[in-house]
Amino acid sequence: MSSTVSDLAETTRPSLNVSQILQRYGTIAILVALVIVAASMSDVFLTERNILNVLRQISGTSLMAIGMLFVILTRGIDLSVGSVAALGSVLSAILIQQYGTGLSMTATLFAGAACGLVSGVLVAFLKLPPFVTTLAMMTVARGLSLIISAGQPIVMGDSGAAITAFGSGAIAGVPYPVILMTFVFLVAGTVLMFTRYGRLVKAIGSNVEAVRLSGIPVAWYTMSVYVISGVLAAAAGVVSASRTGVGSANIGVGAELDAIAAVVIGGASLMGGRGGAFNTFIGVIVLGIIANMMNLARVPGYHQQVFMGCIIIGAMLLQYASNWLRR
Repeated sequence: MSSTVSDLAETTRPSLNVSQILQRYGTIAILVALVIVAASMSDVFLTERNILNVLRQISGTSLMAIGMLFVILTRGIDLSVGSVAALGSVLSAILIQQYGTGLSMTATLFAGAACGLVSGVLVAFLKLPPFVTTLAMMTVARGLSLIISAGQPIVMGDSGAAITAFGSGAIAGVPYPVILMTFVFLVAGTVLMFTRYGRLVKAIGSNVEAVRLSGIPVAWYTMSVYVISGVLAAAAGVVSASRTGVGSANIGVGAELDAIAAVVIGGASLMGGRGGAFNTFIGVIVLGIIANMMNLARVPGYHQQVFMGCIIIGAMLLQYASNWLRR
């Protein structure tokens, strides 16, 4: 079986050619170009304060993006991450007032895992379409967060001092959320590159039938990636609450699109089997820089959505070009 898994993993490694170069270095080239343009547009961009601000702002999106990466690698999609983040934000703000930091954070992450588990069971075992299933979970999670909070922001107060200290604190000038973000990406990258689980997740997206015929319990692996996505989405909600000191059911609206965009810009294929944590990290940074550039240029919010949509289309066209060159 181990040799079969290795063979399946090898199918996800295309030969070094023009398409491979685009896949590996296209995102980095975009990032370098954006940095050059942003630095020429504003003297503020390359300041330490602005860079750390950008990294702090993308910390929540990055957690959702890495969970989305695992799902997309299996040829799935998770549209519920923004709503699960809102649920995590509300639950963390409410529970911390009664049960303390440790228990409330554990319960919040378990709630995110439960949302992912429901979606994963429906997709993996009942074979429901991921798009429709997670769309339904998006509605359920958002509704629950509105019910629990009664549609009002929940102020953590003194009981949430430890959480707000995390959101605003830093080690050697590096904000805690940025450290958490970096740690999660390192763990995810290690799992995808060096573990049997990571190789199988990619193999499922590349050729699910071959994996199934090898005796691998595909449904359990597929379910697990939705659980991972749910946990990381709830953690993103906690990070959001830690930065503001408020749990809100209104956060994360459209965040699923940002997460998908980051994964796609990072070169992952929506058809599954191809993608990596490092490139997804670069994709998140690209989105953060674009948003920061538009803010520095005082571009109105509605216009920013148009630009972001165009960027997603551009990333998809880059993927298309890469696949065409491979053929």
